[in-house]
Amino acid sequence: MAPRRSARLIAVTEQLKEAIVTKSTATRGSETKIRNDSVKKRKSPVKDTVKKSSDPRRLDELSMNHTIREAATPPPLDRLVEPHRTNATLVTPRGTSIVAYPPGAESASPSKTGLPHPTATTGNLLEKAVAHLIAVEPRLKPFVEKHPCSLFSPDGLAEEINPFQSLVSSIISQQVSGAAAKSIKKKFIALFNTSEPDEELRTTRFPTPSEVAKCDIPTLRTAGLSQRKAEYVQGLAEKFSLGELSTEMLLKASDEEILEKLTAVRGLGKWSVEMFTCFALKRTDVFSTGDLGVQRGCAAFTGRDINKLKGKSSAKFKYMAEKDMLELAAKFRPYRSLFMWYMWRIEDVDVTVLGN
Repeated sequence: MAPRRSARLIAVTEQLKEAIVTKSTATRGSETKIRNDSVKKRKSPVKDTVKKSSDPRRLDELSMNHTIREAATPPPLDRLVEPHRTNATLVTPRGTSIVAYPPGAESASPSKTGLPHPTATTGNLLEKAVAHLIAVEPRLKPFVEKHPCSLFSPDGLAEEINPFQSLVSSIISQQVSGAAAKSIKKKFIALFNTSEPDEELRTTRFPTPSEVAKCDIPTLRTAGLSQRKAEYVQGLAEKFSLGELSTEMLLKASDEEILEKLTAVRGLGKWSVEMFTCFALKRTDVFSTGDLGVQRGCAAFTGRDINKLKGKSSAKFKYMAEKDMLELAAKFRPYRSLFMWYMWRIEDVDVTVLGN
């Protein structure tokens, strides 16, 4: 932001604050209270799939792609985490829950673990991120206090993510409505549970990569998948089965390695990978310049008239140049995911489903 702020910019900021509509409970007070409130409110998200869309409300649907299993015990506050590694609890195809920094990791040498030294815990990651955002840009404080982000809260970090399921769901949801994606996913799961006597498991137990890799394309298509999507899903399953992709790799790889490896998979573009990295892996330094909601939020946050910019250009970056977006977000490193989250909020993207 330029040092000099015009009266118009201040007015725009006030209008934006009033415009945000959300169902989430406003939490005011200290950052510690934000953290404690998130621990008290146990959420049980049941998430499905939707299409990628330029509609700003798609974020509701987007986050549904990542099926999450709620932990049975209160969320730990002392698990070690690090902004540039996966902070989510991941589930392997064998059903084992694993984290990047298991107990005792604080005493391990980075040269042995292959990981940077952890700089936060599940109990204070959000607290540190919020403090950094407000210190860099005090104008964010009202948004932060009114709309605490559950994604990086102790509860959010305790949710168990099946990365293979999340990525398959992302592929299924491309270019179809939320209702269609939900129906296709249900049929897809049923393909692998025909002999399951339990009706609930028959429609909820997600197949392993090896099961999907062994399933032929014509059978996969009976779930409602197109020829291309069936090939994408099978190809993704093969990469997991052969070890080219793994839960362990997704935990420990750098942000750049994650982007490189996943965009090499047919059916996964940069935007899809960025959303997966932020919402499923819960990495805190993701910033998607290609997302229209983020573009609009950044433009509005810097005082630009979104209505005047709309329709003026058919270019990819119609609301704000990519270079300007990157410069704006750079000062919020290593918590650009949280900054991006608030840019969505400025543009009225409904993200309450993340906590619900």
